[in-house]
Amino acid sequence: CSGGGIPLETLKEESQSRHVLPANFEVNSLQKSNWGFLLTGLVGGTLVAVYAVATPFVTPALRKVCLPFVPATTKQIENVVKMLRCRRGSLVDIGSGDGRIVIAAAKKGFTAVGYELNPWLVWYSRYRAWREGVHGSAKFYISDLWKVTFSQYSNVVIFGVPQMMLQLEKKLERELEDDARVIACRFPFPHWTPDHVTGEGIDTVWAYDASTFRGREKRPCTSMHFQLPIQA
Repeated sequence: CSGGGIPLETLKEESQSRHVLPANFEVNSLQKSNWGFLLTGLVGGTLVAVYAVATPFVTPALRKVCLPFVPATTKQIENVVKMLRCRRGSLVDIGSGDGRIVIAAAKKGFTAVGYELNPWLVWYSRYRAWREGVHGSAKFYISDLWKVTFSQYSNVVIFGVPQMMLQLEKKLERELEDDARVIACRFPFPHWTPDHVTGEGIDTVWAYDASTFRGREKRPCTSMHFQLPIQA
């Protein structure tokens, strides 16, 4: 190196220093990478969990005849209970959802059963029955309604949709005993004439006695007894 020039060794050192990354930069990059993997895992896990929970809700909608879960209103439950007055025997709720009807019937002294295709709703219904103190008389099962025989039930409750009512009407007419009662909520059966109707709008409830839609004489109500006064 001649004159006032910069020594060659100094130039090499400066050149090398420009290409060497600080140690803290490498640590920060590694931390960002780890956070990226963690965030990806959390998002992926969340999507899997949502899929696992949502699939039982969505799957019924993909069937030919679907029975979507729409919680019963307080008024609907009251109207169903009103239709159960002067009734006895076992009760079944077809498509029991979160168990509101079954639990309400159990509180009135019925042995009540709910069939529901969604396992999450069945487990939640069982928890609600336990919390309400009626788990002994309120039972819930995971099952497709078309694979269940309802001949052993005296009272049948259904929150149906129009597409299924005709097929269900035929099934119940084949299976139920003459003293059974069918209570339909939101939508009536297409061919049966209801014996009783209560409520308005979406809270309307229709009651059908099997003896009526079969054209047979109805049995009198015997759950209440009245004593006539004795005349002198």
